Amino acid sequence: MDGTAGAAGGSSGRPARPVTIHDVARAAGVSTSTVSRVLDERLPPSRSATAQRVREAATTLGYTRDVYAASLRRQGTNTIGVLVPRLSDTVMAILYEELATACEQRSRFAVVATTQEDRAAERAAAESLLRRRVDGLVMTTARSDDDFPAELRARGVPHVLALRTDGVSASSVGDDELGGYLATRHLLDLGHRRVALVAGPDYASSARNRRAGYHRAMAEQGVDAGPELVRESGFSIDAGEDTGHALLTHAPRPTAIFAVNDNTAIGVMAAAHRLNLRVPEDLSVVGYNDIPLVSRLPVPLTSVKVPFHLIAAEALNLLLAPPRAGEQAVHVCTPTLIPRASTTRPAAGT
Repeated sequence: MDGTAGAAGGSSGRPARPVTIHDVARAAGVSTSTVSRVLDERLPPSRSATAQRVREAATTLGYTRDVYAASLRRQGTNTIGVLVPRLSDTVMAILYEELATACEQRSRFAVVATTQEDRAAERAAAESLLRRRVDGLVMTTARSDDDFPAELRARGVPHVLALRTDGVSASSVGDDELGGYLATRHLLDLGHRRVALVAGPDYASSARNRRAGYHRAMAEQGVDAGPELVRESGFSIDAGEDTGHALLTHAPRPTAIFAVNDNTAIGVMAAAHRLNLRVPEDLSVVGYNDIPLVSRLPVPLTSVKVPFHLIAAEALNLLLAPPRAGEQAVHVCTPTLIPRASTTRPAAGT
């Protein structure tokens, strides 16, 4: 099939099906090859009566040419499209660089597009990359409130999810549940009992799984994790500062905070500074990802190190050699806790 959209067969009560190139050919009274040639945007537009009839039929039927299905019949370009929310996020920049390196080692080239966590922008960026005939997509943008990976599966577009997963499409991720457990258990082992969580956004599987690790560690030690200790947030420094301020001005305040990424952890440390709280004497803080900056902060940040090079390499492997039915579609890489100066035992009496 060469295209989708519109509905063929609407008023009969049967489910609508995508309009195909064959429907347009029948309506215009021409061959499918003529339709394909007229609607191919790579060719100069024809002004003939036949071409006009084809375009009118396509418009009337609501036909949209599937740029990826068309490209399947042509030779690949050895180019991989990468979708990230934003390259100003250090994690996304690191992962893209690792993907570019992995591609170079496999005689391929990675090209990136950003989505700003906007679903319409994500679709537009993906279609733009597919029009450039990339051989597949690596996406760090999967959201639980969006079915875009399901749409790509239905279209047969090769793609792999990285860092986040929907649990169905082939994915390369860190073991976020284990990482959240390691971060929280570290604070509990130091003696903290009021351990708060800056939980990140619920739409991201990475944040949800790190939150699950937090709750597992707290339950395992018999420590209460009341709702006042867990706050959903964005992934930015500003979000971490705002959420940290809310946690630290709630009585009794936590003696330790686990933030589900390093940006939010830096924001928590900024909030503590504004409130004249010292890290780690008054507040221990743990981040996640271990981006290069955190070891060079005035108070180096304890963080969970994510093996981005392994995640990138496995994402490319999954894209170039997709798992067969029944094979493991989600590859999980193990993180490591890196203790630094931002965590210590709680002060006596707290």
